[in-house]
Amino acid sequence: MSAIPVIVILSCLFILGSSRPRVAVRVVAVQGFFLGLLPLLRAGKDLSAGILILGLSGMAVKGLLLPLLMSAVLHRTGIQRESDPPVGYGASLVIGVLLLGLAAWLAVSIGFPPQTSLPLTVTAFFLIMVGLFLLIGRHLAIMQSLAYLVLENGVYALGVSISLELPLAVELGIMLDVFVAVFLMGNLLFHLDREFQPAEAAQSPEQSGHEEEA
Repeated sequence: MSAIPVIVILSCLFILGSSRPRVAVRVVAVQGFFLGLLPLLRAGKDLSAGILILGLSGMAVKGLLLPLLMSAVLHRTGIQRESDPPVGYGASLVIGVLLLGLAAWLAVSIGFPPQTSLPLTVTAFFLIMVGLFLLIGRHLAIMQSLAYLVLENGVYALGVSISLELPLAVELGIMLDVFVAVFLMGNLLFHLDREFQPAEAAQSPEQSGHEEEA
């Protein structure tokens, strides 16, 4: 289980430094799968039906369903990369390292219960901060949808790190909110793509005519 926080932290840094949304979606899928494993590994011999459902639903929704929806949006819109984001990729990596330090400081400073896993708490705070940063540091709607997923992964990891007794309904409610947000953003991207493609096609002959006259 000690390897999972390292994998999740590295995946966040990879997302911060990547300009390709399709690759970022795959990384978030891997991230979601490992986070879904957390409650199963933490429970150990005390595994109950509720914890089993929580872990399996996390792997299915975070690691499979939501990434598949995001991939479908990317395939429909044809988006390949995000160029010229509000915050550059090099600067994003530097900010990511600083956020990791801040997450570690918060995890140590806040008085959590004794059974709390410190590495998981640091990872959870880091996920939440990276999600919030991506919301303002990227302008593509698809990347902002990914930011919501990363943010929700942080909330999930924080709950698992503190206690496995969290009500299952709360986690399912969070997943539903994220599902609706991703669906709405995907729908928005689809309609924006349909609106702007004809406009660009209509401008192309005029632009070519001006170029010929010049």
